[in-house]
Amino acid sequence: MLTGRMMDFPLTLTHFLERARTYFGSSEIVSRRPDKSLQRSTYADFCRRAARLAHALTRLGVKPGDRVASLCWNHQQHLELYFAVPAMGAVLHTLNLRLHPNDLGYIARHAEDRVLVVDRSLLPLLEKFIATVPGVQHVIVIPDDGPVPEGRLDYEALLAAEPDSFAFPPLEERSAAMLCYTSGTTGHPKGVLYSHRSIVLHSLAECMSDTVGVSEADTMLPVVPMFHAAAWGLPFSSFFTGAKLVFPGPHLDPPSLLDLMVQERVTLAAGVPTIWLGILALLDQEPKRWDLRSVRSMLIGGAAAPLAMIEGFLHRHGLVVTHAWGMTELNPVGTLARPRRQHEQRPQAERLALRATQGYAVPFVELRHVSDSGQVLSWDGTTMGELEARGPWVASSYYGDEGADRFTADGWFKTGDVVTIDAEGYVRITDRSKDVIKSGGEWISSVALENALMAHPAVLEAAVFAARHPKWDERPLAAVVLKPGQSATKEQLVAHLEPHFAKWWLPEDYVFLPQIPRTSTGKFLKTKLREDLGDYLLKASRGGS
Repeated sequence: MLTGRMMDFPLTLTHFLERARTYFGSSEIVSRRPDKSLQRSTYADFCRRAARLAHALTRLGVKPGDRVASLCWNHQQHLELYFAVPAMGAVLHTLNLRLHPNDLGYIARHAEDRVLVVDRSLLPLLEKFIATVPGVQHVIVIPDDGPVPEGRLDYEALLAAEPDSFAFPPLEERSAAMLCYTSGTTGHPKGVLYSHRSIVLHSLAECMSDTVGVSEADTMLPVVPMFHAAAWGLPFSSFFTGAKLVFPGPHLDPPSLLDLMVQERVTLAAGVPTIWLGILALLDQEPKRWDLRSVRSMLIGGAAAPLAMIEGFLHRHGLVVTHAWGMTELNPVGTLARPRRQHEQRPQAERLALRATQGYAVPFVELRHVSDSGQVLSWDGTTMGELEARGPWVASSYYGDEGADRFTADGWFKTGDVVTIDAEGYVRITDRSKDVIKSGGEWISSVALENALMAHPAVLEAAVFAARHPKWDERPLAAVVLKPGQSATKEQLVAHLEPHFAKWWLPEDYVFLPQIPRTSTGKFLKTKLREDLGDYLLKASRGGS
C-alpha cells in the first residue's frame, strides 16, 4: 500500500490554546456573576490563567488520566477547566448541578473523581453528597458570591501563586479529555469519555458554514449548561475560531437572557426548547423592548422544537432557529436542519417545515434506522425505526463498559430515538423508544401531537405520554400548560387537532398543569408524568378522579 507522506500532527486541545494565544489574544470573554455584574477578560489573559490552573493542579498531585470534577455554572473559570485539565493530560468530569445529591454522589464515585472544583454558590449542594465520595482529595472553591469557607481551597488564591506559562505535555490524540454523563432518566447515568481527537473533529464540523458556522466574527452565548454534553461543544468551537464568548452564569430567566443578548450583541445563542419557549412568550408580550438584530441564529436542541415556535420566532420577530439533534454519546451534535439549495424554489411553508425536522447528518456522522427485528429500513419518509449512528465522535462504549446492548455488532450506536428518514436524508423523530405510545398494537407519535398542541395560540407547553387504558392497553394523555392570561378547553384542543390526525391518534384526555416536570437538562420528564398520571384513564373509567 502506498501511504501518504503527511505529518502525524496530533489533534489535541493544546493546539486550541496555542492558536488562541497566538492569534486571538484580544478576543473577549464575558461572564455574568451571581450579582449580575459582568466579569470581562481576554483570550490572552485566559491562556495565562489556564497555565496557572495547570500548575496549581499539578501541585495538588493531579496526574495524567486523573479525573477533575466541576460543579459550576457557565462562566470563564469553568472554561479554564475545559482547557487546562485536558491539556495537562487529565480528564475533566462535568457534574450536573440539577441532579439529586444521591445521583451526584454516585456519579462522582463512579468516575473516581480526585479533585472537585465548585462555585461557592453551589456549596450547599456539594455538602449534601461530598461525604459519600471519599476519593475526592481536594475541594477547590470558586469565590463567585463571597469568601471561601475555611477548610476549602480558594481557586483564585491558587492561581495567583502560579506562573503564567506551563509546559503542556505532548498528548496522544485518542487520550481521554472529558467525561460526560447521560441524564439517567431510565436507570443510572452512564459515562461517555470524549477523546481529544473527537472534540477537535467535532469543533471543526461546527465551524463549517453549512452547520453552525462559528467564526471569529461571532459572539456566542451558550445557554445550554457546560455540564450538559460539553455545552454541545460550542465553547470549544468558539475558542478555536476566536469568537467572543458570553456566559450567562446562573441567570437563565428570559428577561436576563434577552438583556444579555442585547447588551453584548450576541450573534449565536444555544439552548433547549423550554428556554426558547419562555423567550418567545416574552417577546410576544413585549415585541419592541429588545433589539435583537445582531442575532443571526438560535441553535435549539436537546428535544424536538415545535414548528409553531420556529415559525413564531421567524415570522413575528425575524429570528432564525437552527434545529439540531444530538446526544451525550455523540459529543454531541449529529444532525442540523437547514434547507438546501434544491429547496430554494419550494414554498416558504415547506422550507419552514424542513427547519422543524431534526435535519440531515453533519459531516462524518452516518445514520440508519432499523426495525424491531434489526432490519435496516429504506429512506422513504414514512417507515419508522430506531435511529443508529456511527462516526469519529460517536461513542464506541460507555465508561465502565456498561450498556453494552446499546452498541451493535457491526459498529453502530443505538440512539433509542424512533424516527423516519426521507429520501433526502432528513430525520424526523417520532418518539423516544421509551416514550412511544402503543395503542391497540399501533404506534402513536407523542412528538407530533405535542408540536401540534403547542401551535395552539393559548398553549405554552404540552407533553403527551402513554397512560394505561382498560381496553387499548395504552392511550395518549396530554399534559398542557396554558400561557398566562389565556384559556382553552378540552373541546377546543380536540377541535384544533382533529384536522391533522387520525381519530385514534387523538389524546384520550387532557390534564391542565401549572408546569410540566423537567429533567436535569430541561427536557420534559415523561417518566414523572407516567408515574403521577399513568393510571389517570383507568381511574376515570371507574368513575374516579
